[in-house]
Amino acid sequence: RVLDGFGRLDALINNAGIAPRERADLPDAKEDIFDEVINVNLKGPYFLSQLAARYWLANPGKSLLPGGYKLIFVTSISANTASVNRGEYCISKAGLAMAAQLWATRLAADGVQVIELRPGVMATDMTTGVKDKYDKLIGEGLVPQKRWGKPEDVGLAAKAICRGDFPFSTGDVIYLDGGFHLRRL
Repeated sequence: RVLDGFGRLDALINNAGIAPRERADLPDAKEDIFDEVINVNLKGPYFLSQLAARYWLANPGKSLLPGGYKLIFVTSISANTASVNRGEYCISKAGLAMAAQLWATRLAADGVQVIELRPGVMATDMTTGVKDKYDKLIGEGLVPQKRWGKPEDVGLAAKAICRGDFPFSTGDVIYLDGGFHLRRL
């Protein structure tokens, strides 16, 4: 539909994501919820990226963006942070992080830049139910910058990539987590 409406596709930002409908410890997780999360968070972006890649490979060098076509995967700190009461979400984001690496490896020589954005604790609808918990944890230093991330933080990073601000990067992970990923003593 994008090609029908616009006649071209210069960038794809895979930003789909749902949390499990109910949180459950690993031994109690339900298969239908697992499938739902995997389908939206991993399978959908993977095959949408495949469609975009086919278009880009058939139209080399025609991107209007500086440095060529852009493929961006928005994952999560859950890609490499275990949370046993939402394992399906962690698995989906870890899989998506690997998808970014795979697509970067496959498309680099064809002039397609692939970047993973890895947000941390974000103030979105998905976190409203745990706001009090994370307000406390952030206040105690879970996030060194001592604030929630905002959707705008992710948008600014995606904009910088599409603008061509990272011309010699592909397969890179850009953390948008206020320092959450830093190992500290």
